[in-house]
Amino acid sequence: MVPSFLRRPGRRRTLQAAVATAAVLGLLLWWLLPLGGDGRPDGKVVFATGVRTGVYAEYGRLLREGLARDEPGLDVRLHPSEGSIDNLRKVTAGRADFAVAAADSVATYRRDRLPGWQRLRAVARLYDDYVQLVVLRDSPVRRTTDLRGLRVGVGEDGSGVQLITRRLLSAAGLDFDRDVAAVRMGLNTMPKLLREGEIDAFFWSGGLPTEAVERLAGQAEIELVPLGDLLGALHAQGELARYYRAAVMPPDAYPTVQRDTAVPTLAVANLLVTTEREDSRLTESVTSTVIRDRDRIGRVVHAAQRVDLRTAVFTDPLELHEGAARYYREQKP
Repeated sequence: MVPSFLRRPGRRRTLQAAVATAAVLGLLLWWLLPLGGDGRPDGKVVFATGVRTGVYAEYGRLLREGLARDEPGLDVRLHPSEGSIDNLRKVTAGRADFAVAAADSVATYRRDRLPGWQRLRAVARLYDDYVQLVVLRDSPVRRTTDLRGLRVGVGEDGSGVQLITRRLLSAAGLDFDRDVAAVRMGLNTMPKLLREGEIDAFFWSGGLPTEAVERLAGQAEIELVPLGDLLGALHAQGELARYYRAAVMPPDAYPTVQRDTAVPTLAVANLLVTTEREDSRLTESVTSTVIRDRDRIGRVVHAAQRVDLRTAVFTDPLELHEGAARYYREQKP
């Protein structure tokens, strides 16, 4: 008797095997091409940006234009937010696919083990945010310690602006809750409040130049208060403060405000972030557009001119998403 495993299968059994093989192959192809039959990304993609008059929003708009050219199958939606911390909440909760966030905010989110912190991954290091303390030109405020007892715009509760404002006030020897009247508003509101005398100063952290500050300079005489003297005390606050570095706002950042004078301040890197769950092909495509469109975006968001292959991979405190890492590996040195 011929062993069963050597018997020639019947026609019915052969047909069943063929159907099963086709099903397995179909599933395999579906898994390999999750975003479209040709492997090109398609469908809706949500980017969390920031306040509507901030640089995050402008960068998101320009990046969307690049993606529309590179990946026409994508429907890219931009969602405004309160800022970095809010963006991290959105992307980890699945309400956004990609978001911009400052490195210090990412590090704080991870340290505090906020929801989804372990899933965060980086796509690229983008441009630096410059910390700006804005007052009217006739203000008595010439340094941060002069803010004691004044009404100060500190950014919204979910913003990276408020995070760094708290640290800067502490570095200046001021208590956020007791020594200033903290006005928890964003950049959409603070310039108007300053112009109308409802607040005495406001903090902002953003790329140069920031449209809302430029517009305010055309409506009122303002000054930028130097912040560089706080770096030592800021770094003494611990590990998370290492994300801040000394920087200078060049005279041409806000020409009518600075009057040919550079302003010492602090800067912090911005990251384009996602989660480890994001599709690798889509992430690779987004990474490609970020690098390819550097010059086009940089003509509007001037700080973005610094984005390139040499700097984009330095995404501390996050490791790169596998799709982004693949893109960088495949580029010629």
